[in-house]
Amino acid sequence: MKYLAVTAALVMVLVMSVSCGGDGLRGAANAEEVSAFDRIHRMLAGLESYRAIATVEFRSNKGSNAYETIQHARITGEYRIEVTAPTNVAGSVTTSDGRQIFQFNSRVNGRVSLMVQETPERSEIFLTSFIRNYLQSEEVSVSVADMDEGVRTVFEANVPGGHHYLATARLWVDNESLVPVKLIIFDQDGAERIVVTYHVFEYNVALDDALFSL
Repeated sequence: MKYLAVTAALVMVLVMSVSCGGDGLRGAANAEEVSAFDRIHRMLAGLESYRAIATVEFRSNKGSNAYETIQHARITGEYRIEVTAPTNVAGSVTTSDGRQIFQFNSRVNGRVSLMVQETPERSEIFLTSFIRNYLQSEEVSVSVADMDEGVRTVFEANVPGGHHYLATARLWVDNESLVPVKLIIFDQDGAERIVVTYHVFEYNVALDDALFSL
């Protein structure tokens, strides 16, 4: 019921902005925004799996570290992330079957693996985590950003857990292609802590179970 209430509230906000849009041209533009929101919302709500090539940047007061990654994930919790750059960590792979998490390096002879604990910093970099937070959060917001690269719909939701450095998440989705462009996690002071930039995104791809196990 919470999901339905949130969806209805968001749609009503956007519909009201159209009805109060001023002249005909502005009203038409807002109508297009509502249509884009509806299509994007259906895309997010219907996501079951994805494959992406993305840059993941972790920022702190001491600087930042960026990693090129290949991500596979399911909305049910399974994921696999492989680091392809920089060179010193390339080949590092983390997999989760939804119960256990393993790390290993595909470039190491014998592929020694270690069972590890989940961390908020890792789990929140996946789009599937944002979608769960968005659908379950009691406080969400939606806005439209007209950027040089095109019009983006921006979704924002709280990150559960009370983590100081992981407080809110914001997702930018391209209105034309309906493809996620960027995901940013902010701390409680509003500073950017994790920035995920998507270069390739494949929606609802078939993912073999072997991807998520050793």
